[in-house]
Amino acid sequence: MKQAEQSIQERAFLSIQWLSIYLGIGPKSLYAMVEENRIPHYRVGKLIRFKRSEIDEWMEGNRKDCVDVEKAVRKTLGARQKPKIGIDRLVKKSIERVKREGYTTPHGKPDQVRGLGKGVKNGTL
Repeated sequence: MKQAEQSIQERAFLSIQWLSIYLGIGPKSLYAMVEENRIPHYRVGKLIRFKRSEIDEWMEGNRKDCVDVEKAVRKTLGARQKPKIGIDRLVKKSIERVKREGYTTPHGKPDQVRGLGKGVKNGTL
């Protein structure tokens, strides 16, 4: 694999196969991107070539930043409203509420079997 990487670094123009190795994208995906003009390329007759320096710039332009959840929540709520509790605490409270509401009298206690009218130990009869 080091030979392939070294060969790619030495080439100014790459074929579909070399670009596939360089980017880790399948050749079929690259052909589709070429047909949709989503990737910079050159056509020489029926051959398709890619300039490595342009591909590097194109990749930088397609960079996506990771989402910071806390920052996204603040942005959604607005600058004046800040979250009053952390996300971990919110999840724990939600789980506790669901457990509390799930084991109400109409639903029965979790250790009772319907029809028997008595409790069961460890879920077995």
